[in-house]
Amino acid sequence: MSHLAPLIADLALILICAGIMTLLFKKLKQPLVLGYVVAGFLASPHMAYTPSVMDTANIQTWADIGVIFLLFALGLEFSFKKIVKVGGAAIIAACTIIFCMILLGVAVGTAFGWKRMDCIFLGGMIAMSSTTIIYKAFDDLGMRKKKFTGLVLSVLILEDILAIVLMVMLSTMAVSHNFEGTEMLGSIAKLLFFLILWFVVGIYLIPVLLKKCRKLMSEETLLIVSLGLCFGMVVLAAHTGFSAAFGAFIMGSILAETVEAESIERLVKPVKDLFGAIFFVSVGMMVDPLMIVEYAGPIIVITLAVIVGQSLFGTLGVLLAGQPLKTAMQCGFSLTQIGEFAFIIASLGMSLGVTSHYLYPIVVAVSVVTTFTTPYMLKASGPAYCWLCRVLPHGWVAWLERYTPGTVVQSHSGNWKKLISAMLRQIVVFTILSVTVIALSFRFLLPFTREILPHWWANALCGVVTLLCIAPFLRGIMARGRRSSLFQALWKESRYNRLPLVFTLIVRAVVVCMLIFYIIRFLVPFADPLLLLLALLIVGGISLSSPLRRNSIRMEKVFMDNLHGRDMLARRDGKVQPGYAERLLSKDLHLADFEVPEESIWGGRLLGDLKLGQRYEVNVVSIIRGTHYMNIPNGNDRIYPRDHIQVIGTDEQIERFSGALANTVIVEAEYQDREMQLKQFLITEVSGFVGVKIKNSGIRDRYHCMIVGIEPPDGILEKPEAERVFRVGDIIWLVGEKEALSRLFSGKP
Repeated sequence: MSHLAPLIADLALILICAGIMTLLFKKLKQPLVLGYVVAGFLASPHMAYTPSVMDTANIQTWADIGVIFLLFALGLEFSFKKIVKVGGAAIIAACTIIFCMILLGVAVGTAFGWKRMDCIFLGGMIAMSSTTIIYKAFDDLGMRKKKFTGLVLSVLILEDILAIVLMVMLSTMAVSHNFEGTEMLGSIAKLLFFLILWFVVGIYLIPVLLKKCRKLMSEETLLIVSLGLCFGMVVLAAHTGFSAAFGAFIMGSILAETVEAESIERLVKPVKDLFGAIFFVSVGMMVDPLMIVEYAGPIIVITLAVIVGQSLFGTLGVLLAGQPLKTAMQCGFSLTQIGEFAFIIASLGMSLGVTSHYLYPIVVAVSVVTTFTTPYMLKASGPAYCWLCRVLPHGWVAWLERYTPGTVVQSHSGNWKKLISAMLRQIVVFTILSVTVIALSFRFLLPFTREILPHWWANALCGVVTLLCIAPFLRGIMARGRRSSLFQALWKESRYNRLPLVFTLIVRAVVVCMLIFYIIRFLVPFADPLLLLLALLIVGGISLSSPLRRNSIRMEKVFMDNLHGRDMLARRDGKVQPGYAERLLSKDLHLADFEVPEESIWGGRLLGDLKLGQRYEVNVVSIIRGTHYMNIPNGNDRIYPRDHIQVIGTDEQIERFSGALANTVIVEAEYQDREMQLKQFLITEVSGFVGVKIKNSGIRDRYHCMIVGIEPPDGILEKPEAERVFRVGDIIWLVGEKEALSRLFSGKP
């Protein structure tokens, strides 16, 4: 093991420094990420007064693995369905923030005279807020139950996925050095193609695999299988031209839709924490104090740009999304920091060799400063709102509060919109699957068949196999056309709808015909009109085939069951908020979920006796006990420990209720020894039990002890029966608490 000595020594140094710093920062109630960064600085060659890491190359490799685990864990917490659920407000706010902050970063970098690539990467770094730091700040300040936090977390979800897109775009720009729109659009199209492909295929196959092997899955095998899938996707992403972090994120997001997601997240967390710590320590090792002093001016300017820019553009984005001014300012002031993704983007720039050496430590310094200022910015949102209300004309404030779009009740989408969106979704997904099968067939199957068969026979065999493989997908493009409920409703609604509806069927058929025509034309040198006729005949056969229809329906059902499996389980366990909760967000009211602590004095009491509505002005809408729901409970319903209580109220009302619930926990002043003991009791003439039946002895009722066995003088242990009479010489085996046994032996009840 001599060749491993430097690596082991470096790892020991890193973990010791990280351990000490995490304990210190935990004591100071600061984010652990900063502790890791400080530990890296102490273990770096830049610190002359402490031991230093000898081989930074190996540590960098481990740090790259740490990025993979961080993005994999982030994917496990992410769900593509959340993008749909976050709503338009979060989408508008996130896009506004990211676009404006990137422009601000580019402008700041340009003002300092930095290279164009440094400016672009700087814009990407300061555009992403830190999910970890915001979560911790909300917990420390007791803000997790407030209304605006839901919108902030929705914005963070979108920022995470947009950060992945941004990393792909930056990688493309760094490799090609091309800033033209066509190159960028091509990269985004490639990203979307593989994103949809991997997600659809993964959701269809991986949950089925896990379900089939569920009986064989222990925690150990589940961890190994999950990590194997993660690194397999990393390799696949690297081969297709994407970063390893992107592949890890995709696999994490796929596994997030399985019912095993929570178990995988729990098992992966220790591994993620270990390698994540090494990554953040490596970030700290890049910090050079001399460089920070040299670039103190840019650090101060960028820090102010992050704080002021995120506050301003965050508030503006949330206002444009239709939220009231107070909510907008609370959201904007919450996002005034940079964190994990800034480090990851900085590492990406360093690994690609396109960013300057000074950019990394500058971003680290800015992240440290903005992390410390986050709690103060959260507290400052309220006073800032009051000050702005005093400064702005009263009419402006009233207009912002009253006429924001978020306060208007939104109408339901029309049937046309639903039909078109469903059609486009089907066409895009099944076309991507078909194109993938065609590409793989022409890449691998066609050369193989041409080696074993004559040219035209090989082409014919490849064409038939390819058509058979994509036939379910082609049938899926045309599925649920005129037979769908939306189609029928629009058809009956008005005769003017019928021509556009027929056109939608024609579009589906044209897409299928084009895919078939491409395959035939690639393999057969016939005239185009003849090939088109053949393609139309195949389209007709596919549309009329009952086996294909049944197979397509079965595949779609499996996919939808896999996609919604975790949601169904969460809904059963009461972990999903009801649908009406989202509609409350446009008002002052919102819904919050609380768990009754095990030691709460409210346990077992009636709602009528607690009078929660009168005391705290909240409305209890549901009590969830395991899988049992009690909606709209009355005063005769009881609450018990571990129950989930869903209440509706304003921020102030819910905060009062939360504080009251926390204060109901019984805290014992001293630990009471209630351990059970096993003792022997000998029946003598003076014991007072001779001739007494067990049921009449009072050993259980008066002394709170239990007889588990009776040993007569002959030594054969007997089962204690209620009618058994105690005799002299009997040895009674008793179980009870120490104090109760002492009372029994002393004869004091």
